Amino acid sequence: MDIRKIKKLIDLMIESDLQAIEVKEGDQSIALTRRNPVVAAGVPTMPAAVAAPVAKTPRGAVENSPMVGVFYAAQSPGEPPFVKVGQTISAGDTLGIIEAMKIMNPIEATQSGVVEEVLVKNGEVIQFGQPLFRYRA
Repeated sequence: MDIRKIKKLIDLMIESDLQAIEVKEGDQSIALTRRNPVVAAGVPTMPAAVAAPVAKTPRGAVENSPMVGVFYAAQSPGEPPFVKVGQTISAGDTLGIIEAMKIMNPIEATQSGVVEEVLVKNGEVIQFGQPLFRYRA
């Protein structure tokens, strides 16, 4: 499925005010879920990949995957990872990248804290909602 078809699906979601859509084409499939944050003018923004909620556990906060794809810890091979254990992060910092359908999606921290554990390996296929990082808020 190419990017033009995905953009058409997004346009269809906006025009029809759909909250979710799933399309299967042969052995490929795509599922889009819409979240409508309202900007100052009251106009909804375009659907976007959003971070799954941060789960609070007795051991700290856990940042979960917002989508299925391949996790990359760095911008490109040979570069240092975006974050390391012990590093202080701020909400909005890039934690990693998830490649889904040949699109690179940055994963941003939803809150500030100190990284205690990276729960996935570079190049690992991950699932929606899978814990990626554990940190102390």
